[in-house]
Amino acid sequence: MTMIDPDPAWAALRLVGAVLSLAVVLLGVRVAVTRRFPVVWTRAARLTERQRSQPLRRGGFLALCGASLLVQQVPFLAPVPVAVGRVLFALALLLVVSAVGWFALLRR
Repeated sequence: MTMIDPDPAWAALRLVGAVLSLAVVLLGVRVAVTRRFPVVWTRAARLTERQRSQPLRRGGFLALCGASLLVQQVPFLAPVPVAVGRVLFALALLLVVSAVGWFALLRR
């Protein structure tokens, strides 16, 4: 699959998915680096005191999950050989496992 897909709806959905996953990466990195949740996020999610004390844990998890989603979209947005697509898929799985490990093991 490439961006020269005959169906423009699928191409648009892939682009939206890539943009949303990039936004998740940026949000996760921001939360992990600043170690503060955005105010809107805190109000909307109604985080408990214990959850509010773990921005590094949740920010890193979000960043790794977003990176996995972004890596998964690359073969659909750019023409890549099959071997590269498989490596990207393995990298995406590794990022998901890393995200779960980050969330499970990091307790501060």
